[in-house]
Amino acid sequence: MKIDITSLRSGILDKVEIDEVYSFSKEELANSGILELNDVKVTGYISKNSLNDYYINIIVKGTMVLPCSLTLKPTPYDFSVSIEGNLDEMMKEFAENYENNQKTIDILPIIWENILMEIPMKIVSDDLSDIKTQGEGWKLITDDSKSVNPSLANLKNLL
Repeated sequence: MKIDITSLRSGILDKVEIDEVYSFSKEELANSGILELNDVKVTGYISKNSLNDYYINIIVKGTMVLPCSLTLKPTPYDFSVSIEGNLDEMMKEFAENYENNQKTIDILPIIWENILMEIPMKIVSDDLSDIKTQGEGWKLITDDSKSVNPSLANLKNLL
């Protein structure tokens, strides 16, 4: 997602508005745990101060499709991320050969990193009607269960 900053660099504009929609391809989503990520809305602006530092202030919203932690069914998960800060510092983290004198800035690496930080550790589908919670020799243990293993119960007396 390349943003043209020539008008910002020359001083014609105080800030460059960003209003984009981006869909990630299967290759971009590989090894991320995200099944689908389409129509991500990016709104905000890039501005420049008197020291020629660029600042970014954007909001990224969308719906990622993740596998359910229990059934592996595709489950939608809405997210919203606010990204703000010094653009030069953020870009140096991603590109070792980043130069401040470019005409365009690709903000996609910043957006992608912040989306990855929004992936929840566990997501459960709302539709769990066909899930088995127990079977022969096993049962599903949820976070609500606070049962103590009987073989370890005597250890609490030591403390």
